[in-house]
Amino acid sequence: MKATRGSSKPKEELNNRRVRMKRKKIVTIPWHEVTETSYGPAEILIERDEQGILKVRNSKQTSLSIVNGVGSREQLGDEKERRGRGEVSLSPVAESAVPLTGHSQPVHAPQLHAQNPAGGAYKAARSWRRSSAPRRPRRPGPAAALAGLAIAALLIPAVLAWPREEAPPSPAPAVQGQTAPAAQNPAAAEPPALVPDTTPAPKPAVVYPEPEVRVYLSKTGTIDTVTMEQYVTGVVAAEMPSDFGIEALKAQAIAARTFVTKRMAAGDRSGIPVDGADVKDTVEHQVYIPYDKLEAHFKDAGKEKEWAKLKQAVRESKDTIMTYKGEPITAAFFSTSNGYTENSEDVWQQAVPYLRSVESPWDAKIAPGYEGSVTMSRVDFLNKLNVTSDAIPVSVGGKTAKPFIQILSKTAGNRIKEIQVGKKVFTGKEIREKLGLRSSEFTWETSGDEITITTHGYGHGVGMSQWGANGMAQEGYTATQILKHYYNGVAFGQASKLLYKGNS
Repeated sequence: MKATRGSSKPKEELNNRRVRMKRKKIVTIPWHEVTETSYGPAEILIERDEQGILKVRNSKQTSLSIVNGVGSREQLGDEKERRGRGEVSLSPVAESAVPLTGHSQPVHAPQLHAQNPAGGAYKAARSWRRSSAPRRPRRPGPAAALAGLAIAALLIPAVLAWPREEAPPSPAPAVQGQTAPAAQNPAAAEPPALVPDTTPAPKPAVVYPEPEVRVYLSKTGTIDTVTMEQYVTGVVAAEMPSDFGIEALKAQAIAARTFVTKRMAAGDRSGIPVDGADVKDTVEHQVYIPYDKLEAHFKDAGKEKEWAKLKQAVRESKDTIMTYKGEPITAAFFSTSNGYTENSEDVWQQAVPYLRSVESPWDAKIAPGYEGSVTMSRVDFLNKLNVTSDAIPVSVGGKTAKPFIQILSKTAGNRIKEIQVGKKVFTGKEIREKLGLRSSEFTWETSGDEITITTHGYGHGVGMSQWGANGMAQEGYTATQILKHYYNGVAFGQASKLLYKGNS
C-alpha cells in the first residue's frame, strides 16, 4: 500500500483514521485533568478546533480554551447554586507539558486543587470539528503523533480506573518559571467551601424562683404571705395615685421592690412587733393594701382601667431592682419636692453616694400639694417647740426687738438646715416633725397672737419625688431615666437572683 508524503502510514490507513476521527469517541478522564474552577459533575466535551486549540465544554456550552498553557473561561452558572448541589471547585495547576499540533508552545495538563474525598471522573467525548465543505485532511506531522501519544497516555489510566474512585493526586512540584500551585499560593486559592456553624445555641437566662414576702398587717395583727410581685402591686396601689403615667408607676414599682429586697437580703426585721414577718404595712416601711382586696378596691371606685394599668406597670418591671456596686440600694421616695431633692446627710446624718440633691422642677407645675399653709396661735407654736415665752425678745426703749424666729442655714436642697426660735436652735427636720409641717422649707407670718406657716413641697425630700416622676413621665421620660435622675449612679438587677443566692 502506497504511503503518503510526510507520513510513513499507507494512504488507506490514513483514510480510515479520518473516518474514525469524525465519530465521537466516548472516553473517561479523571476530573482533576480538567483545568476549570467551577465545573460540576456534568458531561464535559473535549475537542480541538481547526486552529488546533483544545477546548473543554460542558452541557451549557460554556467553554475553556487552552492556549499556550493559559486557560480563559466564561462564568458557569451560579456559584451558590453549584455549592448547594455539592459540586467541587477546580483550579488550574501546572504539570508536565504536552505538545499539541499547530502550537509552538506546550500546553500544560491540569490537576485538581480542591480536595474531594469522594474521588470520581468525568465522561468526555473527543471529536474533530470540521467545516461543511469537504477538504483534504491535514497531514499529521511528528508533533501530532507525539501529541496523540501523550493524550492517550493521559486518558488510558482514567479508562482503567473507571468506575473505581480515587483520591486526587498531590500537586506536582513547582518548576522555575512556572506559576506556583494554588495549594502553595494562598492568595490564588479559591475561597473555601462554607463550613456548617457548630457553635452551640446560647443557653436561656436562668430563671430563679419568685420570692415570697411576709407582710405584717398592723390593723389585724396578722401576717399576709404573698409573692414579690403581689406585694409590689399592693404597695404601688397604696403609695402612688393610680392615674399617674405608666412610666411613673413602673418607677415606683422598681423602687418599692428594691426597698423590700434590701431588707430581706440583709435579714432586717426592725420595726416589726412579731416574729415571722419581713416588712410592715405602714409608712414606717411601705404602705401596703392586701393583694386579695385590691381588685374589689378598684372596682368599687370605678377604676377598672387604672387597675389594669397598675398591673401592667408591675408586670413590665417584673423582678427589677436598683443596685449600687452590686447591692440593692435604699430606695427612699417622697411625695413632692420644693424644686430640689435633699442630700441624705441633711436628713439622716449619713452621706449616701446615690442619694444626692438634684433638681426637680416638675413638682411646682403639676403637684396640687406643692404649697400648703397652717395657722396656729403663738402660744401653741411655742409649746410644741418647748420654748418659753420669756425667751422671746421684746422691744426696749422704743428699739425694735430682734425677730424671735431666724433662719441660720439652709441645705443643698434649699430647705432649712438650722433655725433659731427664741434662744433655742433647731434643725429644719426637728421643726417639721414637732409642728407637723409638710416640708422643712417654709416661711411664716405673724399677726397678733397667731402665726401662719407656709410650706413648699411635701415629705422628707430624699430620693425620688413621686410628683416629679409623674411630671417626667408626662414629658416622655422612661422609668429607667426617671430612676437614674433621682438616684445617682445606680444600675439594675434581679430581686429573685439576689435573694436566691442569699438563701442558697
